[in-house]
Amino acid sequence: MTSTAAPPAPVPARRAPAARRPRRKWRGWLFVAPFMLVFALTFIAPVVYAFVLSLFRDQAFFGGTVFVGVDNYVQVFADPKFWESFRRVLVFLAVQVPIMLVLALIAALAIDSARLHAAGFFRIVIFLPYAVPAVVAALMWGFIYGDHFGLAADLNDLLGTAVKPLSPSWLLTSIGNIVTWEFVGYNMLIFYSALKVIPKELFEAAAIDGAGTFRTIRSVKLPAIRGAIVVATIFSIIGSFQLFNEPNIMRNLVPNTIGTFYTPNMYAYNLSFNGQQYNYSATVAIVMGVITAVIAYVVQLRGSRKEM
Repeated sequence: MTSTAAPPAPVPARRAPAARRPRRKWRGWLFVAPFMLVFALTFIAPVVYAFVLSLFRDQAFFGGTVFVGVDNYVQVFADPKFWESFRRVLVFLAVQVPIMLVLALIAALAIDSARLHAAGFFRIVIFLPYAVPAVVAALMWGFIYGDHFGLAADLNDLLGTAVKPLSPSWLLTSIGNIVTWEFVGYNMLIFYSALKVIPKELFEAAAIDGAGTFRTIRSVKLPAIRGAIVVATIFSIIGSFQLFNEPNIMRNLVPNTIGTFYTPNMYAYNLSFNGQQYNYSATVAIVMGVITAVIAYVVQLRGSRKEM
């Protein structure tokens, strides 16, 4: 009778040592700490302070500042001056921004094409008005628009017309012309930079397929710079809601036409510095900031969806 040997006992497998979690390194934060400190002091802190101010109200007759909660916000939404100024900048945005972006896009496409001679010269000339300070531009165009002493008056005398750019019916258009003159070059540079990074293979493929100039623009260039168009649109929307310098400077020329609440920013400014209503001024600023952020976010969201 043969005996069978018992199988050897299995050797228990060694457990792999637990992977040690890498230690978090904080060196990167040391490099961004100066920026974060300045950002917190110059952006976050003023916004928080403005929000805190909007929750209080200065009681002139009883003395002191009292907490009123959302009463200031209720007052803003029922304020006809605020809504009149808001409708004005909304009309300004709806008309001026598309015209400015279309002109900037045409300029960028023309400079990017190989058919325009002295493209560098035209790029500098179109961008140069952006280097002019807004105050100087408003003063310069304000005197050009003068009914009795400016270029508009000379043209009226020459042509026998009676166009008054500083009249109530023409004033918003005149301000839109100033803003367009200032920022066409800025937006043109955004579009031109986006056009320069389009892969050359796309143009070669379009040429092989027999696409002409306009078909290449419509099918290759415009889809490729859609992100830049969205960015320029967002910047223009924010700038339109922040309209302040041009009407505030030109108010000295036509004080009866441009009131203290011509734009929401002018309304908040005059409430604070002329009326000493700091709490209500902060409320107007917070409301306009939220409205601007919401509209800009919706534009960015729609632009991202189309891009996907």
